[in-house]
Amino acid sequence: MSDIEQVFLYGLIGIGLITILYVLFADAIDGMDSGIFNPTTILSFLLFICASGFILLKLTDWDEKIVILAALIISSILTFLLYFFILVPLASAEVSTAYTNESLQGQVGRVIIPIPSDGFGEIVIETVNGVISKRAAGYDNEEIEYDKQVLIIDFDNGTFLVKEYVPLV
Repeated sequence: MSDIEQVFLYGLIGIGLITILYVLFADAIDGMDSGIFNPTTILSFLLFICASGFILLKLTDWDEKIVILAALIISSILTFLLYFFILVPLASAEVSTAYTNESLQGQVGRVIIPIPSDGFGEIVIETVNGVISKRAAGYDNEEIEYDKQVLIIDFDNGTFLVKEYVPLV
């Protein structure tokens, strides 16, 4: 085994171990994430260099300088593909289950506890994150019966102000 093969092999093992540690402690290092020069892309770039260099040395009889240049090119291409087709979409696909009362305005809910005039009942709103139940009162202090659809108009001190929903169609 030549010296450059050993460098690639030890680099592959070392970067692999560092990657495992990074996966385990990524939350602690999360502040270092700054665009394309984040730890994930740097570690993958180095890992691809070591892996492709080691494989090329084993499978071809190319000169070491050509193998290093080819490993750099292969690693650049693979890191680019990894970053733009996997890491960027994953970062933008992060979905939060949090919601605000303002985000529920305009939604249609269903009455599960009848709303008396000048009193409170309860409604449920179905969202992509699940079912949310909230205390509700009639917007104009009107009575709304069980299982009626309601439109959320406003909220006040944790109480949704609703009107009976009448679809246009």
